[in-house]
Amino acid sequence: MKSVDGNTAAAMESYYFTEVAAIYPITPSSPMAELVDAKSAKGDKNFFGAPVKVVEMQSEAGASGAVHGALQAGSLATTFTASQGLLLMIPNIYKWVGELLPAVLHVAARSLATRALSIFGDHQDIYAVRQSGITMICSSSVQEIADLTPVAHLTAIESSVPVLHYFDGFRTSHEVQNVEFVDEEEWKKLLPMDKVEEFRARALNPHTHAVTRGGAENDDIYFQAREAQNSHFEHVIEVAEKYFAEASRLTGRHYAPFVYYGDKEATKVIIAMGSVTETAMEVVDELNKRGEKVGLVKVHLYRPFSAKLLCEAIPATVKKIAVLDRTKETGAMGEPLYLDVIAALASCGRKIEVVLGGRYGLSSKDTQPKDVKSVYDFLDAEKNWNGFTVGIKDDVTHLSIPVDEDFVIPHAYTSCLFYGLGSDGTVSANKSSVKIIGDATHQYAQAYFQYDSRKAGGTTRSHLRFGKEPIHSEYYVKNADFISCSLDTYIFKFDIISNLKEGGTFLLNTNMDDETLVKSMPNRMKHLLAKKHAKFYVIDANKLAAECHMGRHTNTTLQAAFFKLSPSIMDYEEAEKWMKKFAQKSYEKKGMDIVKNNWDAIDAGPKGLREIKVDPEWINLPYNKVAPEDTGDTYYDEYVEVIDRLDGDELPTSAFTKHELLDGTMNENITFRQKRAIADRVPLWDPSYCIQCNQCSFVCPHATIRPYLLSEAEVEAAPEIVKSGLKPALGTKDKTLKFRIQVSTENCIGCGLCVSECMANKAAKKAGNDHYALKMVDAHGQAEQQIGADYLYYHVAEKKGELPPAMEYSVKGLGFKKPYMEVSGACAGCGEAPYYRIVSQLFGKDMLVANATGCSSIYCGSTPLTPFVNDNGKDGPAWANSLFEDNAEYGFGMRIATDQKLARIASILNDAKSSDKVNAELKSVIDDYLTHVKDRDYVKTIVPTLLKLVDESEDEAVKEVKLYERDLVDKSVWIVGGDGWSYDIGYGGLDHVLANEADVNVLVLDTEVYSNTGGQASKSSQTGSINKFTASGKKEAKKNLALMAMAYGHVYVAQIALGANPAKAIQALKEAESYDGPSLVICYCPCAEQHIKGGLVNSISEEKKAVECGYFTTFRYDPRLKEQGKSPLTFDCPEPDFTKLRDFIMQETRFSQLPIVNPEHAEELLTKCEKYAEQRYRDIKKFGE
Repeated sequence: MKSVDGNTAAAMESYYFTEVAAIYPITPSSPMAELVDAKSAKGDKNFFGAPVKVVEMQSEAGASGAVHGALQAGSLATTFTASQGLLLMIPNIYKWVGELLPAVLHVAARSLATRALSIFGDHQDIYAVRQSGITMICSSSVQEIADLTPVAHLTAIESSVPVLHYFDGFRTSHEVQNVEFVDEEEWKKLLPMDKVEEFRARALNPHTHAVTRGGAENDDIYFQAREAQNSHFEHVIEVAEKYFAEASRLTGRHYAPFVYYGDKEATKVIIAMGSVTETAMEVVDELNKRGEKVGLVKVHLYRPFSAKLLCEAIPATVKKIAVLDRTKETGAMGEPLYLDVIAALASCGRKIEVVLGGRYGLSSKDTQPKDVKSVYDFLDAEKNWNGFTVGIKDDVTHLSIPVDEDFVIPHAYTSCLFYGLGSDGTVSANKSSVKIIGDATHQYAQAYFQYDSRKAGGTTRSHLRFGKEPIHSEYYVKNADFISCSLDTYIFKFDIISNLKEGGTFLLNTNMDDETLVKSMPNRMKHLLAKKHAKFYVIDANKLAAECHMGRHTNTTLQAAFFKLSPSIMDYEEAEKWMKKFAQKSYEKKGMDIVKNNWDAIDAGPKGLREIKVDPEWINLPYNKVAPEDTGDTYYDEYVEVIDRLDGDELPTSAFTKHELLDGTMNENITFRQKRAIADRVPLWDPSYCIQCNQCSFVCPHATIRPYLLSEAEVEAAPEIVKSGLKPALGTKDKTLKFRIQVSTENCIGCGLCVSECMANKAAKKAGNDHYALKMVDAHGQAEQQIGADYLYYHVAEKKGELPPAMEYSVKGLGFKKPYMEVSGACAGCGEAPYYRIVSQLFGKDMLVANATGCSSIYCGSTPLTPFVNDNGKDGPAWANSLFEDNAEYGFGMRIATDQKLARIASILNDAKSSDKVNAELKSVIDDYLTHVKDRDYVKTIVPTLLKLVDESEDEAVKEVKLYERDLVDKSVWIVGGDGWSYDIGYGGLDHVLANEADVNVLVLDTEVYSNTGGQASKSSQTGSINKFTASGKKEAKKNLALMAMAYGHVYVAQIALGANPAKAIQALKEAESYDGPSLVICYCPCAEQHIKGGLVNSISEEKKAVECGYFTTFRYDPRLKEQGKSPLTFDCPEPDFTKLRDFIMQETRFSQLPIVNPEHAEELLTKCEKYAEQRYRDIKKFGE
């Protein structure tokens, strides 16, 4: 057996049958494509004796088109996708089906973006293609994926019909299980080479098969031609049955289009497909043990849907059926599987007393055994209804069914639950642990990982199970033998111990000493530890990780501690050997020094453990559930706070109607209040050495360190922590103002950028003294600083006009401007967020934003948290996300609507000017308004007068302008996204928008990879860089998007890098926004996926180096200058020194790995990278000449 996840199982088995793989990243299917690419890069061969040809396309539409072309040219082609990606493939799927092509499409089934995006699993996407005619095969577990992936390919080849093979996204795609793989030679024996040859012979070929396809038919023959295919498709079920039978023979596991499980004389049956059937099997076994007669029908072949085979699978004794669908089809008579079952029963003449359809598990909503049991109970209820829901509380439409909260299935396995922080390595360590235990002890192992869409910083939960029998528990661990918590602040926020089993073990990572910890522990935690007779251990993994040069990654140390505390699972000495083996395998490409650090961290784990004695008297302490004090804001208290403390599963449907959230709206002014307290170290300001440059706030991705100017009254009212650290403000008009730098310690995430970029610190370092204005300190004990931050945030007003005009938009001046984006969910040290924050400081009150899906959409809009701020519920960024592929068009539509309303306003006002009923004063104000309509700040000053005079006017027609009162001020329209959007999937739309003359501002946050999906290559990726999908180094040049936009002549274009020239970056943003036409600003954004040596604490200095060596060039191209007879191109950097470029890129692991991974071509690719960088610079320079 091998421990693998579902994506790996699909990739491994599909590889053998694939000649061409056209791929594009989308969560949660991306790892399949990544693994196929990695196998191809290693030279692994398919069943046809060659490595798979892997090509990354610009979108899922492109991938499906490439598959179509490859098939027509005679190569067996495969692709992988999910969700919106599958929807983009629908047009080509129809072509595959109509042209009888054996495409195979593996789908990690995922929710569709409706009122909100969700990356998690259900069946909305696969149901959206059920009408296309594609064959649809479902796997319910990781083992089934391994068994049925070959069935999908064999069925496609023999039937000459495309096959969609799907399984639940995340729940199955990312779950790790012990899997038995059939020897590939056994599958190869089944390969129908005669059908392969028929397929190849039918391919388009100008030399042997010169035919024409894809013609246009008229109304005389189209209908008949479609019906003529019936005989071809009639054989699909027979072919699928054949290969299900072969899979059963080879595996010893029963497969068929419909598989029955349960009592042979069952009276009640559930029909379902996907991972829920594994849980239902557990429930069926338990209920039948208790004397009930229940069963389950697992659907494996969903299309074509065989009524005959379904009816044969249902025992003759069945009287009641519940059909479970993992989707919602608004407006339909029922969900798809339910309607199929109803139709099948009718066609067979099968009389069933009760057939009900219900919904469950949307977007990976956990479905526990008690939920499945309640479905069986509901079939017997006196009052039941169709269209029921299970697993939620519907107190609006009352469709949810009652759940038996006392139903628990006893299990012999060991279960564990790990609470971690996104990007701290907890999830990776647990994947490693499961593989170690599964491979070394031959126990059955299962791991499932719960996390949100954010790349880093969110709460992660790892659910692990180990046992001697196969594990079918496709649901969260609720009664754990072992719980680990990687962040001590979680014990104050989450009810962690309630999930611990009687006699269980709890491990906490903390740097608090034992006495301080026990004093600060919440009573509820002490009470439960005593009540459960738990064992309690602590470890300072942060300190140990730092000593082992592991940075913020505590995972390896905590993994070793877990094995030390779990001898019943595995002997520690054996576990230690396996951990070190896995560490070497994982990190040797990054260098043996990294491997050695991991080995040291493993050794440190057991030595750092301390046991805290659980006082039996703690059981007498009052036990209160986690419930923070009400803030008085019902939206925050009843919605945001509930989700934030991981209790969102308990929210009823009324929470969304009460707070008017049905359309996906989120309220702003939220994130500063969240106070996640996730940093172990935070900056502390020393006023003695501060030079008041505000550089610290300029580089902060999260706006958690800010400069303030305080009046005498504000100083007087301030808490002592503020008063104790003030300086006379430098350069202000009001000489009584005091200056302070304040850190919001509970919102800071500890990246350290402010400390590394502090001008005073740099001077001190150069001088060799310790006169540091900012230092990183232990976050514990900094509560007073947060008190200061709260006061300054809520009670100190922005001081406008205090600096000379020339300094207003300097780094210092910008620091005093209110950020309308703060405390986002971006990574520590994120290279994107500072640009976004700066734009919000410059234009936040007027911003209308269209944001492409990706990192920026997630850190700006992870429900219920949005980092945007408005003034008293009014002025502030209005932000929305549509899709990945249409963001430019989406923002363009916003601009069109804005212009349309402004045009109507102008029309009304121009008509009023010729009216005798409009007095001279109003006509004068109208003239003033129409003359300055693009000057938003000025228009804001005259709108009140305009509306007052309109109210007083005798002309009724002019009063129509009041219908547009909210639109009298123009909007600053911004179209924001990453390079995956702008260079690839959304480029066609972006090009179209730039080709127009609409006044839109495009902000490209260029990380040179698809950051949010995990670091796949985009057309912005540089030659030689190792990314996902370019495992042996990218061969192609980086796309010169700026030059392509400049070619239009009327587009303002700039490339900026904050670390290289902050003043010019600010200037470029201001120029772009002021330009009355399309503008494009490309921002160089270091990212965690670039694997910069030393981490993102070096991101600002990395930007500077990138510009100095010519890797990235900063310039501004302003078409307005041509009208003045000047060159429109201005470089904001000296002539690059390209001799430094090699040294620069080798400080990033994505490049430094290349000589190890691809020694044969490394030098060639790195040389090309240098050549292409110089060429990009020369091309831009030449364009401006």
